[in-house]
Amino acid sequence: MLLLQQMIILFIYMAVGYGCAKKGKLNPEKSKTISWLVINIANPALLISSAVNGEKGIAPDKLLEAALLAVVMFAVLLVLGRVVLKVFCVPKKEAGVYTLMTVFNNIGYMGFPVIAAAYGNEALLYAAIFTLPFNMLIYTYGIRIVSPESGSKAEFQLRGIMNVGVISGIIAIVLYLGNVPAPQFVRTAASGLGALTAPLSMMAIGISLAGIRLKELFTDTRLVVYAAVKLLVIPVAGMLLIVRLLDNELLSHVCMIMLATPAASMVVMLAQQYDANYELAARGVALTTLLSVATIPIVSAIVF
Repeated sequence: MLLLQQMIILFIYMAVGYGCAKKGKLNPEKSKTISWLVINIANPALLISSAVNGEKGIAPDKLLEAALLAVVMFAVLLVLGRVVLKVFCVPKKEAGVYTLMTVFNNIGYMGFPVIAAAYGNEALLYAAIFTLPFNMLIYTYGIRIVSPESGSKAEFQLRGIMNVGVISGIIAIVLYLGNVPAPQFVRTAASGLGALTAPLSMMAIGISLAGIRLKELFTDTRLVVYAAVKLLVIPVAGMLLIVRLLDNELLSHVCMIMLATPAASMVVMLAQQYDANYELAARGVALTTLLSVATIPIVSAIVF
């Protein structure tokens, strides 16, 4: 019930952004500014807040367990990215986008706010670990996969791997493990800025949806069926296995969110940058984002 309530709250934030865009008060340019604030200020502050305001209840070996699980999870998703192409008979010109949508979930924009609200600060430390393989893969494998669609030469953005998300995640883990004391004003500031993550990120998503005819999202049969598999079948199957093998309830809940979140907005950005199938990427991210408001609570109810 708590998770359902949090998803309804996020949907309200999304609807506010959508409504403001439809009214002409917000536009894609302003959405870019909001996204910049989320990526460079709010999200990092949320991670730092989780480290300095947490109760220090996670042992180092549990964080290592999370790291190993993150590596295994992304390894499986890489395989599934190829399987999806065969199962759905995806045309070659759409292969890169479908692969990226399968491998990379929106763990930052949607995952962090949900985890913070539903499971608390300590759960965010687990989530921070998942950002490390995500960023390493999206700027290397992700670019290599999506660029052949346009015939452009892939350029590995190795500098992109050490972005603000990875750096803030590492800092948060170090602060937590080192039990580094933080002044009250630092804790309060980090908490306040981190609280901006959920409303700002979901408003930015709502603004992006305003530029898409929502009716068109449900006319692509392949994409609709794929979205159901991505948002329900894959996370449910994955979690039924994880809960049997993992004796860590909090980490299990984090893994569920990591698997059940929609396709990452980075898929759209890469498709646009490398002249791939941008329209498909935008529709796929929009569709999975809308449906995830309902499917994440469903997955949680089935698994737990």
